[in-house]
Amino acid sequence: QVQLVESGGGLVQPGGSLRLSCAASGSIFSISAMGWYRQAPGKQREFVARITSGGSTNYADSVKGRFTISRDNAKNTVYLQMNSLKPEDTAVYYCNAIVGFRNVWGQGTQVTVSS
Repeated sequence: QVQLVESGGGLVQPGGSLRLSCAASGSIFSISAMGWYRQAPGKQREFVARITSGGSTNYADSVKGRFTISRDNAKNTVYLQMNSLKPEDTAVYYCNAIVGFRNVWGQGTQVTVSS
């Protein structure tokens, strides 16, 4: 099994930056891709960014040029660097791992962008 633990959320002013971390443990060799999703109040969970085991990345149009996903294989950790944050980025951010045909989720971390 794979377990995911997120950290790094918080309150930031518009235009500011945050970095989210997602540490994976367990059967990490079985992970084919990891990514981030977010869910704002009253809205459905939406895709933010993904990085595959081969290092390919893709992003939602709403965050392209502002967010960067990366990974540290030695630490089994994926990061989401978020710059130029906007109030509409406010949401609970969830780490995701694709394990075979299954999706594994972290517990989520709150990001609030407000002045």
